[in-house]
Amino acid sequence: MPGKSFVKFTFFKIDPEWRRRSAEERTRDKAEFAAACENFAEDRFLRAYSTVGTKGTADMLLWTASPNLEDIHDLHVVLNQSGIMRYAQITHSFLAMTKNSPYSDEIRTEVRPGDEKYLFVYPFSKTREWYLLPMEERMRVMKEHIDVGREYPQIDLNTTYSFGLDDQDFVVAFEAANPADFLELVQRLRETESSMYTLSDRPMFTCIQRSVNKALDALDGTARVPDALGAGA
Repeated sequence: MPGKSFVKFTFFKIDPEWRRRSAEERTRDKAEFAAACENFAEDRFLRAYSTVGTKGTADMLLWTASPNLEDIHDLHVVLNQSGIMRYAQITHSFLAMTKNSPYSDEIRTEVRPGDEKYLFVYPFSKTREWYLLPMEERMRVMKEHIDVGREYPQIDLNTTYSFGLDDQDFVVAFEAANPADFLELVQRLRETESSMYTLSDRPMFTCIQRSVNKALDALDGTARVPDALGAGA
């Protein structure tokens, strides 16, 4: 069985002052950031998403995972050395780990992303009353929740666990080709008994999958000059 992985969702917001830098400076800044991502992604998981136009408090998401927490730490150290981070703020940051669900026999110790265009991410916490329920009662309540999810097979769920690692209990990330499908799913889940035990499920993010270079280009609306990093891919 594969070992557990650390998972990080990092949302960046760019200061408008960065867009006033020259095109050459912005191109160099983006190349430095992209190089750090490219190096990490050689043997670890990294995906980039744009949140330009979908969330006012963030412009870009990096979804990363590694068996070693130090790898994620080192990535962010190198990212902080890039020129673009002098003008960027991490507005939201969620750390978690993969593990098997107590409500399913499915093995989920690896990050198993699909390839859909949209990713919907939010931190999630249950009430303390939920954890005091007997396991048999929690299984009964979760059965309805799971059954509703199975009515939407076109939506993939990635659940990661944050107990003791970060402020939330979980981070959930849903992948879908159509945002309308996810809207319907969430509305249905609000009507289930399990929703009574939700303590927090905010903020929510609608993210559009892009290559790292295209997500960076969306920050200023300018395509990078092609270089060895495969700009424009």
